[in-house]
Amino acid sequence: MEVMTDVIRVDPGTPDPAALSRAAECLRRGGLVAFPTETVYGLGVHALDRAAVRRLFDAKGRPANDPLIVHVESVDRMQALVADVPDAARQLASRFWPGPLTLVLLRSSRVPDEVTAGLNTVAIRVPAHPVARALLTVAGVPVAAPSANLFSRPSPTRASHVLDDLAGRIDLVVDGGATQVGVESTVLDLSGEVPTILRPGAVSIDMLREILPRVERRSAEALLSAAMKSPGLLERHYSPRAPLTAYDGSDGVARLVRDACTSMANGQRLGIMAADEDRDALSDVERHRGRATIAYLGSERDLPTVASRLYAAIRELDASGVDRILARGFPGDDGLAAAIRDRLSRASVP
Repeated sequence: MEVMTDVIRVDPGTPDPAALSRAAECLRRGGLVAFPTETVYGLGVHALDRAAVRRLFDAKGRPANDPLIVHVESVDRMQALVADVPDAARQLASRFWPGPLTLVLLRSSRVPDEVTAGLNTVAIRVPAHPVARALLTVAGVPVAAPSANLFSRPSPTRASHVLDDLAGRIDLVVDGGATQVGVESTVLDLSGEVPTILRPGAVSIDMLREILPRVERRSAEALLSAAMKSPGLLERHYSPRAPLTAYDGSDGVARLVRDACTSMANGQRLGIMAADEDRDALSDVERHRGRATIAYLGSERDLPTVASRLYAAIRELDASGVDRILARGFPGDDGLAAAIRDRLSRASVP
């Protein structure tokens, strides 16, 4: 059933308490509220309200086996949601919370199966964005919040992206401007013997190993063969409507240019995602203004800027009606480099 989606604009640094009170009351009543975090916009519901959580899945078109991340304003608020808070979680929280790190822990009986996909674990994060933190404090309830988009679409980093996907499906959007990080949080599983990264993000494995030396990455094969303890683990995700091809490796840009020229010669309109360093290599493509639109994401040495622009560029190129999107990869095997590669890899699955 279509609803009227209201938009409340707030200052991202000092959000209006009255506006947040309205959004908080909507959450407590079982409503769906999109709000900015430092990573991407989340679509929040009262995490302990089963009916509200089911409505969230319906609004996004999200499969029930894809668990949600529960957002709380402090470690103290987390304790009621988990069976135990291990020392490792406390150490990580003291270093990285609030921030873009999600911890997977054994859940308490208070957390509904709808949130955890029926698993005995729950994913929890304390976000750093001032709007998210203030909203959680005013609401006074844990908030389950996946990205505020239609399922499998690129995550939203602006309120306009949320409305493009979910206008008429959710109750409220708190517009706090563009997000900062631009890709979803790192997810670390602490429910087993060895701390394991399930999803890469801005908090790198090297940063985590400063606290927990035994942290490992889970292989792609292991992720595909196991039950999903975290969102963002499906093989195809973050996808535009136009087919996307990602080009990794030292010859990635050269292959991208070669394929772009062939595609344009065959009459296709292209969207290209490139680094600032690629301008000379793309000079032949630049000449075909009617056939190619190029989004320069930033320097390959400035991955925070690249990550912050990634989803917006995918959405803008897709909205322009291109036939294909070609995206160059970015070097590095940890942190944001791994996160960018992960998102582009999943977005390129047919």
